[in-house]
Amino acid sequence: MRTTTTNTADRDGGDEPSSEPIIVINPTFSLGHVCSTPGVRRLLTGGDVTRLLNRHARRDWGECCPVDRNSNEHALAHGGRVFSTYRMPGDAKVWVITEADRSSTTVLLPNEY
Repeated sequence: MRTTTTNTADRDGGDEPSSEPIIVINPTFSLGHVCSTPGVRRLLTGGDVTRLLNRHARRDWGECCPVDRNSNEHALAHGGRVFSTYRMPGDAKVWVITEADRSSTTVLLPNEY
């Protein structure tokens, strides 16, 4: 299965949607509408965001602690928010959060929460 969605990020940090598609291959759950915050748009390329979303959608939770990993698995089985955290070059952390109803996924920096 292949899912394509449009990222609401553009590279100049504005709020206009990008025409750059995000392709998620073999997701194990729906990401819904995908968006990213201004900090992520300044820090990452579209390819970086796509790689993180693919990891998240395939249950690679990155650097989540065991409690958060278990919470994610419970959320997928019974409903609830899904959370991943990834460390980028330069030691920056990036979070990916999918809402409990699977309507949207946001890629953000921790200080933008």
